[in-house]
Amino acid sequence: MFNEPNAPAAKMDAADLWREEVFTDRKLGAIRRLTPVRPDGAADPARHVLFVGEASLLTPAGSLPLSFEIPAATLEQAVAAYGDEVARAFDEAMAELKEMRRRASSSLVLPQGGLPPGGLGGPGGLAAKLKLP
Repeated sequence: MFNEPNAPAAKMDAADLWREEVFTDRKLGAIRRLTPVRPDGAADPARHVLFVGEASLLTPAGSLPLSFEIPAATLEQAVAAYGDEVARAFDEAMAELKEMRRRASSSLVLPQGGLPPGGLGGPGGLAAKLKLP
């Protein structure tokens, strides 16, 4: 992408820099603490520290990576809230998968013989028969 002739130049936002630390119990997952910093690397007290949880859940379809923000002011609070937040992130991911399946199952199904004469468009096409624009 960046090596294409007309691609925009990659430029980091010096006003939105973060220092990242990773904490893990080596069993369940990890918590990333993102500390806002100024362009010189000093802590930026005008912005709040963020905590982001990460987990990988095994499903019949394979590993499902989850990443979710943990509302907390301290690492101790983030660790205490981790379980509830990973459960919430898992529930949201499952709801999204169900919605994707629902959309896929309700998509347009073409007859086994293929498209009618005129294809999708044209005067005798499927779009005209279904009164699609």
